[in-house]
Amino acid sequence: MVRTNRVEDKIILSDLAFYGYHGVMMEENTLGQRFRIDLECGVDLRVPGRSDDVETTISYADIFELLNEVVTKTRFKLIEALGQHIVDQLFDAFPTIQWIKVRVRKPEAPIPVVAGEFAIEIVRDRETA
Repeated sequence: MVRTNRVEDKIILSDLAFYGYHGVMMEENTLGQRFRIDLECGVDLRVPGRSDDVETTISYADIFELLNEVVTKTRFKLIEALGQHIVDQLFDAFPTIQWIKVRVRKPEAPIPVVAGEFAIEIVRDRETA
């Protein structure tokens, strides 16, 4: 097993659904649509794991509130821009996050597909964000 300095602990929020107004087409900006977010935040969880003290960790409720604000209160043409904005806001709000993987899924993109969804995934380390 190769050892790195990268923290492998993570806080995970998955399959969160939000309603937002992101997209290039006029209908997307007028009617809006559902977006699904999967998020992993690399955080050293040894101290909260040993102390059982909520003050030593990042509350997933706080992460959710930030996601909700970003997805529902801002507007982007591209889900790539939405994903990067999520990363930027999380790094700004939570200094102990070392890396982030976010997937933004658009299950109702205005493309005539019978099943499936369209998505982007962004992975950033704090130093390379």
